[in-house]
Amino acid sequence: MSNSSSISPFLLLPLADTRQLQLLHFCLFLGISLAALLGSGLIISAGACGQHLHSPMFFFLLSLALTDLGSICTTVPKAMHNSLWGTRHISYSACAAQLFLLIFFLSAEDFLLTVMCYERYVSICKPLHYGTLLGSRACAHMAAAAWASAFLYALMHMANTFSLPLGQGNALGQFFCEIPHILKLSCSKSYLRELGLIAVSVCLLFGCFVFMVFSYVQIFRAVLRIPSEQGRHKAFSTCLPHLAVLFLYVSTGTPACLKPLSKSAFLGFQW
Repeated sequence: MSNSSSISPFLLLPLADTRQLQLLHFCLFLGISLAALLGSGLIISAGACGQHLHSPMFFFLLSLALTDLGSICTTVPKAMHNSLWGTRHISYSACAAQLFLLIFFLSAEDFLLTVMCYERYVSICKPLHYGTLLGSRACAHMAAAAWASAFLYALMHMANTFSLPLGQGNALGQFFCEIPHILKLSCSKSYLRELGLIAVSVCLLFGCFVFMVFSYVQIFRAVLRIPSEQGRHKAFSTCLPHLAVLFLYVSTGTPACLKPLSKSAFLGFQW
């Protein structure tokens, strides 16, 4: 069966039926975009201008800020455009690009959070080896590995999703392009390939999660062994930025992963 999406655009989920609500959604998306730009811009500016912030932790925070900014800029501008002009259309190529970039930035954030756990582990558990294990070259290599892994991971998902023939219409049940909703349009029965990608995704996610838990178990044990209360407080306070980001990432991502999925959506489960 020919791929019908190649000759007709996808239709995204409309957020509202009335013009007033569409404009309200545009204002909400605009506020979210400006807040993300302001927050990421402040982090990037502080890390670039503050000489005392030139440390591995803030280097990874800068990378994390870029991934957050990229995630927002991938989906929100198109939603703002559709809300402002009252449209639903997104072209096949734009949908593929949006899907690729969204998975790329989200998976890069996951990998960077894992690397930041390692940085905190070395800082507290092996402080004498900190300069050796986390020099500027080592940090650059770890960040590059995170970005490269995210690129390959996103490319794999995008190539698999858009290689399937789509013959069940072109209306998506989401205001941005997402794998489960695209797979619902597929008329293919290529289940084994999807199950293979699910296995890879679960292994990556579980591996990162186990590493984070193991790292913080070792960190907490090392902090509790510090004799002075002031020393324990100072050591633990250095972990607060990463713990805050990790909590926000897990608390916002977990509900999306735990929501009820249909059969076709389960085959497109990404993270």
